[in-house]
Amino acid sequence: MDVGSSTHYNMRFIWITCLVAAMGGLLFGYDWVVIGGAKPFYEPFFNISSEPWSRGFAMSSALIGCLFGAVVAGLFSDRFGRKWLLVFAGMLFTASAIGTAYAWDFLSFNTFRWLGGVGIGLASNLSPMYIAEISPAHARGKFVSINQLTIVLGILAAQLMNWAIADPVPTADQLRLLMSDDAEVLTVYGHDYDLAAERRKASAVTDLQALEHVKQCFTGVAVTIPANETREKLKAAEDQQLLDTYLIKTWNGQLGWRWMFGIEAIPAALFFLLMFFVPESPRWLVKYGHDAKATRILARVGGNAYAEQEVANVKQTLATEEIGRVRFRDLLEPKLLRIIGLVVFLVVLQQWCGINVIFNYAQDIFSEAGYGVSDIMWNIVITGIVNLLFTFVAIYTVDRFGRKTLMLIGAGGLACIYGILGAGYYLDVKGTYMLVLVVSAIAFYAMSLAPVTWVLVSELFPNRIRGAAMSIAVFSLWASCTLLTFTFPFLQKDLGAHGTFWLYGSICAIGFLVIWDKLPETKGKSLEQIEHELVD
Repeated sequence: MDVGSSTHYNMRFIWITCLVAAMGGLLFGYDWVVIGGAKPFYEPFFNISSEPWSRGFAMSSALIGCLFGAVVAGLFSDRFGRKWLLVFAGMLFTASAIGTAYAWDFLSFNTFRWLGGVGIGLASNLSPMYIAEISPAHARGKFVSINQLTIVLGILAAQLMNWAIADPVPTADQLRLLMSDDAEVLTVYGHDYDLAAERRKASAVTDLQALEHVKQCFTGVAVTIPANETREKLKAAEDQQLLDTYLIKTWNGQLGWRWMFGIEAIPAALFFLLMFFVPESPRWLVKYGHDAKATRILARVGGNAYAEQEVANVKQTLATEEIGRVRFRDLLEPKLLRIIGLVVFLVVLQQWCGINVIFNYAQDIFSEAGYGVSDIMWNIVITGIVNLLFTFVAIYTVDRFGRKTLMLIGAGGLACIYGILGAGYYLDVKGTYMLVLVVSAIAFYAMSLAPVTWVLVSELFPNRIRGAAMSIAVFSLWASCTLLTFTFPFLQKDLGAHGTFWLYGSICAIGFLVIWDKLPETKGKSLEQIEHELVD
């Protein structure tokens, strides 16, 4: 008997439960992105601005923790349930936020970032899985997308906090202007240059004590306009030295970046406490023979008839001998291997499409487009706002248009935009044009690959091995994210910004073809129906 059409769902209970679980996504988003805004300030503090390996490791240490967290989720989520591992994730987020804020050296900084990464690995695995397992089929895409919405809110919160906390930062050229005499400046810029006005602008965003420190460290710094590519690279290197020397003596460089990390402890502690009050996943309870508990929880979702049918459906997909056991060898079944291979491809595509380098290396990307540090901080906020707005597009279309359609739109759109963006970098285009292209890429990503991939990951695996299979998918996601983040500085150096984005565009084009040929549509189907269609 199908009771779906006549079921009255308790939407208040579903929303509250899913929103609490999705707070894991909020913390995941904040912890993942906050480092991008803190990067200009902690790098001079730890004296790593000119060391690609140290810079890459600082950006990747949390991602290494994500890999460990994904493995932990895979090993224990099918044994101990979803709820208590999410409680543990909340504890790790809290410890990481406080520890990173008080980091006393580069090792302690990365140790606490690693702990936060373990929390991300757990939350990114368990939050969407938990939501999928408690949501009704007709609205599962929307509710799992709520997890992506909270990730985006966490990203935007980190970007806003970074922008709000950081004091204004002068550009290297403004420091040069304040360090040079009138005759030198006018010789370079011409006698029509409004020297007094430009010096007032520079002074308004400059810490004078830090400027004096720079003057003591640098002698003979000249106001220059690079005449060729070689001189431009030499000036860029000296600009970075000037800014590092300046920032290390400012509030931003000593304390500001610590507040950026530390403020996460407030939502992290709240998530830790609230997770004690949500129920365990009913599908996990059925898997381990706790039918009565599962029935009570599902009755709160959709009533007694709905609960009885859902429990019966879940039990049909579980062989008696499998209840209470985690059988990793089941993952080697040919049909399951095909599903796992497809999901791994999708999560790798979600990372190697390149959007995450925009969040983590925004300073480098916008610097290439001609922006200074303060303008970069505001541009990052713009990207976060667009990311949020277009996530709502995904929430309201994923159960209408379907998963496959949105994935095709995302992969195809990104391939085209990256082609144009790479051309812009190749032709040395600066300013608003490049910002618009970057924002457009984020819009396509936010309405497609970002949320819909998580929906598919939570839907495609059978009940009996969902925890173990999810861990493989999430491990693959964070492994590819780690590789992407770590390699970007080297790709940027060897291929240039234009070549790097053309590479990402080629990956998106391949993704479009695979999605077109291999991805099934899952909208409107129960998890058990999807399992029957793909495995039986």
